[in-house]
Amino acid sequence: MQLKIYNSLTAEKEIFTPIHENNVGMYVCGPTVYSNVHLGNVRTFLSFDFIYRSLMHLGYKVRYVRNITDAGHLTDDGDVNNDRFVKQTRLEKLEPMEIVQKYTVDFHKVLEMFNLLPPNIEPTATGHIVEQIELTQKLIEKGFAYESNGSVYFDVLEYNKRGLNYGELSKRNIEELFANTRDLDGQGEKKNPQDFALWKKASPAHIMRWNSPWGEGFPGWHLECTAMSTKYLGDKFDIHGGGMDLKFPHHECEIAQGKACNDVEPVNYWMHANMLTMNSQRMSKSTGNYILPKQLVSGENDFFEKPFHPTIVRFCFLQAHYRSVLDISNDAMLASEKGFTRMMEAVKVLNSITPNDQKESGFNLKEWKTKAYDALTDDFNSPVLIAHLFEAVKFIFALKEEKETVSTDDLADLKSTLNALIFDVLGLQAIEENNNEKLDQTLQVLIELRNQARKSKNFELSDQIRDKLLAEGIELKDGRDGTSYVLN
Repeated sequence: MQLKIYNSLTAEKEIFTPIHENNVGMYVCGPTVYSNVHLGNVRTFLSFDFIYRSLMHLGYKVRYVRNITDAGHLTDDGDVNNDRFVKQTRLEKLEPMEIVQKYTVDFHKVLEMFNLLPPNIEPTATGHIVEQIELTQKLIEKGFAYESNGSVYFDVLEYNKRGLNYGELSKRNIEELFANTRDLDGQGEKKNPQDFALWKKASPAHIMRWNSPWGEGFPGWHLECTAMSTKYLGDKFDIHGGGMDLKFPHHECEIAQGKACNDVEPVNYWMHANMLTMNSQRMSKSTGNYILPKQLVSGENDFFEKPFHPTIVRFCFLQAHYRSVLDISNDAMLASEKGFTRMMEAVKVLNSITPNDQKESGFNLKEWKTKAYDALTDDFNSPVLIAHLFEAVKFIFALKEEKETVSTDDLADLKSTLNALIFDVLGLQAIEENNNEKLDQTLQVLIELRNQARKSKNFELSDQIRDKLLAEGIELKDGRDGTSYVLN
């Protein structure tokens, strides 16, 4: 089997050839931890978790690096006050590192809830200030960067003059980029409108600041990923991933920094996960079409009729290819729940199947496995893989009804393959029955029986139900809104 990956840089599917045989270096841009992780972020990280799991299942040893951006996330180089961490510290009246800790913990809890594997290395921007300063100095020495009023900028025009191509990833024309740039506050510090900050001078009010050869300041957003990816994966590595929104300018700048610093294309395969929409509209706080991951799971929202288990959300997300726009809705989640339940039921049924003595099965297992792995190795095509899994599900229920037969060897192989693909690769989890829900349902039945007894003036039975429940530590409370219970 040959693994094919869609490379955003070439806009083509390419046969994957790692730099070091059977080893993969993969870097994924992580969260900016100034607020709660949103559902679109979860979709991106879940996509790369599936890719990470798939690579390991296919036999690769993977070093997976995913960073934490905890400083310097300027989306506008011209305004040092547009620092998301500084804004949030003022809003919540906390220290910057309190903000970082608060939302890093939230990030980890949310990803754990959706059964994402942790990366091998999770470096932070603030933990690599020295490396970022060293990279900036190297870029100045090589003539690709310049200091201006205590800040340092990457010289995009100089980069292109040397036969390099800023804009190669996003397919943007450099002349058009210059022509269409808006005037920004502080733009006068730059030689060219498209130059981007490597280091920014800190204003007197800026809280996050470090000493540097150019005075007190903080790193630009794009430099951190070059510093951390090259430190842990080398000047050139296999896969760099992130959301589609990071293509420009973030990843474009990373390519320029890597090539300028190390005279080598920094990444062989650029991979980008597409966006998430809800009810066919872009998710946005400003429009109100917005939901946090925990709200989807808890049911505390106005968009979905019920709570959905995290593994059902994961299953829903994986039914769209990582490069496709994924739209979630109440109907989509209900359909995913139904499909997931049927798949889990098939897994249970399979464990109770007894093989037949026939040498041949009524299911071409070899052909099915080939199709399943063809989907997996065709740019990690999760929806097609899931469709093939349901072919096996259909066969399993036919076995249960004794409409099909299976040999001993095929049964063992099917169990092994199905479990590996469902639980190890897709990362789904069986949902354990909630005993509290069962208890609640049982007690509601007893409360209804007691109410009927009281209505029929059968107070002996009514009191008997109440007293027996109380003896078991369950106290019934009658009120204006009906009868409730308390566990003592």
